[in-house]
Amino acid sequence: MKKQTLKSLTLAVALAAFSSTAAMGQKCKDSDWMKDLTSRITLNGYAQGGWSYQDPNGQKDNSYNLKRTLLWAKARITDRWSFLFMHDFSSVVQEFYTDYRITKDNSLTVRLGQFKHSYTMENPMSPTQLELIDVYSQAVLYLAGEGPDPLNGVNYGRDQGLMVFGDLANNFLHYELALMSGQGINRKDRNNQKDLLGKLEVRPVDGLRLVASGYLGTGNAVNTAAWNPEIKVGDNYKRNRYSVGAEYKTRPYSEGQYKEARPASIRAEWLGGKDGEVGSRGGYATLCIPVVDALDVIASGETFDRNTKVDGWDQTNLTVGLQYWYYKKCRLQLQYTRCMCGDKLGKDYNWLQAQVQVAF
Repeated sequence: MKKQTLKSLTLAVALAAFSSTAAMGQKCKDSDWMKDLTSRITLNGYAQGGWSYQDPNGQKDNSYNLKRTLLWAKARITDRWSFLFMHDFSSVVQEFYTDYRITKDNSLTVRLGQFKHSYTMENPMSPTQLELIDVYSQAVLYLAGEGPDPLNGVNYGRDQGLMVFGDLANNFLHYELALMSGQGINRKDRNNQKDLLGKLEVRPVDGLRLVASGYLGTGNAVNTAAWNPEIKVGDNYKRNRYSVGAEYKTRPYSEGQYKEARPASIRAEWLGGKDGEVGSRGGYATLCIPVVDALDVIASGETFDRNTKVDGWDQTNLTVGLQYWYYKKCRLQLQYTRCMCGDKLGKDYNWLQAQVQVAF
């Protein structure tokens, strides 16, 4: 009996030791797996909100607003393959795409999914970097689909499709070529045509880039526009665009640290396009100058004519303001804009805005 008890005790101890060793091994494996997973996923986000006063046609509007609350996750699957998902909690899902770098260097990468398209200099840039509280100029808002384009809806400058891009000749030349749906975000294509977009960027010296981009496509109207009455809902229409521009920055933004970089910069671009038989054109120039501590002075002038054949559809905005970077990518902004409108858009008016940006 004692022998049997001793054997049972020995077996129990051996099993316990084995189980403990196995559990420790499993725990180590689980820990390694979790450590590898967390090292491959990065989370970023930002929120922009503030206050606005304007008096178009004598109607005063004084309101608080929450413009953007974005969160995105990027997963590095391999050294060449990644995936990104972005959602705006004050709006809709913005982006979901995968990148695969084909070459050993950065000369050729393929992107598939829903993302910001290549047209214009400003459209691919993050609102956390851009100087204006209203973010984009009128021409970019309309022609790039960032804002109020009644014919194609508001698509936040994004579309679904396939793009190839890369840097050549030691980053002297950057190119992007894309085949897109043309219908915008979170929507099925309403016609069988696909849109072709291209961008070419030359960087002759540090801080300077010269950019040209173009867009050839066919839209399908989801609404009507007062300045383009010939296009009806459901019509297919020619939608072509072009842009040329230049930007100079005294230093690049460091990753995640805009306050520490704070370059002086100037950016200017001229844009044009056609929806059906109606042409539109406009441009902007924006200047940012650091003055003291973390304070910058902002100045911008921009104009846009929605219909170049009919008088009265143009508007010119002149903006001056300040921004203060209080932490890394976080800032306070205050801007005044004088809006000078064509006859068909109403009377000239004032626009005062304040905004706080929190980003990580």
